[in-house]
Amino acid sequence: MTRLKERRVEEPPCAVDVTLRVIGGRWKVLILQELFLGTRRFSEIQRTISGITQKMLTQQLREMEAHGVVDRLVYAQVPPKVEYSLTPLGESLWPVLMAMHEWGLTQSGTDRSAIDRKHEDKRAPAIGLRHRTFKVPTHK
Repeated sequence: MTRLKERRVEEPPCAVDVTLRVIGGRWKVLILQELFLGTRRFSEIQRTISGITQKMLTQQLREMEAHGVVDRLVYAQVPPKVEYSLTPLGESLWPVLMAMHEWGLTQSGTDRSAIDRKHEDKRAPAIGLRHRTFKVPTHK
């Protein structure tokens, strides 16, 4: 009896998976939140997102740049000046973030939702993420 080798046909990734590859993780949505308010220098982003290390911010910005969501502009001067802004693709994430924001508002309206209890983190209050409010730019 011969066994036929099973061929695995690679399916295209799920649309939600594609989105999560671009904005998933602990920091990317917070970085996007800052960039929706306008062009920012590295130090400005780091200052506004409490708890993020320089290494992590650099890594996240590089990933977002590789996905075409963030544009990096380097000025030829000493000391070096680098500015980050959203590309049109990055700006297209606005409805996604607003949907996440609205969903979060409905969940926070419940008495200590199951989500909060499941993901409670003792470190979170120290870095200011558990009750961070989403800044909504007026120009959108």
